[in-house]
Amino acid sequence: MTIEQQLKERSGNQCEICGATDKLVVYEVQPSRNMGADGFILIDEKCFNQIEKKEEPDSAFWESVLPTSMWSEVPAVQVVSWRMLNRFRNESWAADNLDMIYLDDELLEYAKATGDHTGEAGVEFHKDSNGNILQQGDTVTLIKDLDVKGSTINAKVGTAVRNIRLVHDNPEQIEGKIDGQLIVILTKYVKKQ
Repeated sequence: MTIEQQLKERSGNQCEICGATDKLVVYEVQPSRNMGADGFILIDEKCFNQIEKKEEPDSAFWESVLPTSMWSEVPAVQVVSWRMLNRFRNESWAADNLDMIYLDDELLEYAKATGDHTGEAGVEFHKDSNGNILQQGDTVTLIKDLDVKGSTINAKVGTAVRNIRLVHDNPEQIEGKIDGQLIVILTKYVKKQ
């Protein structure tokens, strides 16, 4: 039996965090520990995107699901629940639940191994002029003529910039090539295609 089949059987074919039944994906809880199906959980798309910080965190959603999922008998579900509670630790509901959740020493070490629990729920996303979240490799279009400092390039409105790179420490900047030259572009001057 495959891991996915084991997870579907274990979970009753629903998300092991929120109980949703559509768009389920197999998620390996890092770091990988060769635990077989016990190192994976079956989650829906919303849980996946928020756990992986691909969309903005929804505190109300997590407040409604974590007080239940944290009591799961599945170690990987407990670990993910503990990590997500820690992301919201500055909110009273999460602090209260963190006081109640119990992980044995080995499981707590596993939960802390990625360091994810030290981060905040809020993540600075790179967003285009319309508020769409930009991802590495996206294609964007310029919405304003831009003069590139230090060169003779004048990038015109409507110019497509393919395969962008996100500037790691500044959510207001991306990198992309225009006329073969790599430049830094402010996200407020682009829109996602």
